[in-house]
Amino acid sequence: MKKTILIGFIIAILPYGALFGQSSEKIYKTGTTAAQFLKIGVDARATGMGGAVTAMTSDLSSMYWNPGGLGYLNGIQTTFMHSNWLADINFNYLAIAFEVPNLGVIGASITGLSSPDDLVRTVEAPDGTGELFNSSDLAISLSLARQLTDKFSIGGSVKYIYQRIWHSKASAVAVDIGAVFITPFSNIRLGASITNFGGKMRLDGRDLNFSYDPDPNNQGNVEFVNALYETDRFELPLLFRVGLAGELVQNDNLRLTLAVDALHPNDNSESINAGTELALNETFMLRAGYSTLFRKDTQEGLTLGAGIHYRFFGSSTVLLLDYSYTDFGVLKEVQRFSVGLRF
Repeated sequence: MKKTILIGFIIAILPYGALFGQSSEKIYKTGTTAAQFLKIGVDARATGMGGAVTAMTSDLSSMYWNPGGLGYLNGIQTTFMHSNWLADINFNYLAIAFEVPNLGVIGASITGLSSPDDLVRTVEAPDGTGELFNSSDLAISLSLARQLTDKFSIGGSVKYIYQRIWHSKASAVAVDIGAVFITPFSNIRLGASITNFGGKMRLDGRDLNFSYDPDPNNQGNVEFVNALYETDRFELPLLFRVGLAGELVQNDNLRLTLAVDALHPNDNSESINAGTELALNETFMLRAGYSTLFRKDTQEGLTLGAGIHYRFFGSSTVLLLDYSYTDFGVLKEVQRFSVGLRF
């Protein structure tokens, strides 16, 4: 029964993704939002499954994908992820969450992205002025999730977002909201979330100051007036996700999970993520997926992953080691490494 439901859902949703991808006349606002680092997947398990984890539960990374799934987390869990992102950019994620009786699950996370130093170049000095610049992005998030029933959980996050390039910076506050419902059909899960709903970002700083001569053709007037470049305000990358996940096979020794997500962003075309996870004794995991199916001109594609979740002998502590590989086409590949503990 559950195989029929899962496969039927995928068959039903794929034509819509194809329709999105074939819509050549529709204009998308690609590249019109700030804080693009908020769209980078933050953990190796989820990215190994192609990012199709909106309906997954009991995982710390739910704070990023769908805070509603965090409500099913038991005990205490922490994780750290590192990735050498494109163009030698460093991308890191640190998170922790724990249960609070009669309240729910509280979590906190820090996401950071930083670029290496590069030369400051101008029209007059195309080979460099002798100065160096870099850029960095930061997101600090606080989350709260709660099971309203044993089949339904909701959650939300408040995040502070900060971006800097050389001496210019911008900041904003945003919220994420999500929910997960466990259906009566063999515990197949339905999830939905809205992420990065908040204010606009605008760069400001001393790099935007300059001196201006309002009348260069006349002498004796005010020759230098302090002025400021006025920058525009840009929206955050708002994203709506809806997903379905369930087990095709589940027993004491083997679990095979299949998941699919539909994505609707405010700065690109709609797309679909699909993924699967094979677990042996909940200790050894193999994962595969595909990201941004049917999105026009996308470079993301095949994803692969693996993990070891080792329980220390005689204790409830579990060591979580995960790895993922994502193919980015002409941009080569991105690899992520995650390490965590569950108590």
